[in-house]
Amino acid sequence: MPLQMKLSAITLDCPDPLALAAFYQQATGLEPHPKSDADFAGLIHDDGLFIGFQRVDDYRAPSWPDQIVPQQLHICFKVAEELDEAQAQLLELGAGKPEQPDEDRYRVLTDPAGHPFCIVSER
Repeated sequence: MPLQMKLSAITLDCPDPLALAAFYQQATGLEPHPKSDADFAGLIHDDGLFIGFQRVDDYRAPSWPDQIVPQQLHICFKVAEELDEAQAQLLELGAGKPEQPDEDRYRVLTDPAGHPFCIVSER
């Protein structure tokens, strides 16, 4: 029988934990962890999922899609809006838009620290 595990946390390396937490807070509506600071910040979901952001000296952002610096992590989010609308909102928040493999089905964006993430429409 397989071990029963529930995902409880995801932590991203970055140069500025509070700034990256603010980006994801605006993008997701998750609540900030009350003990967030300049070295480690976090967001909490109602179901207990925690997204953490930890300061790393000499952080090197992933280079996607070329993988010269591997992406290290890839997060996907479902969005209620149409992809164009959700993408526009995320770009306004500071996301980047690298080369796209398939803009009809999903969009690959990068957070302000360079981590790639996807958005897919729930529709």
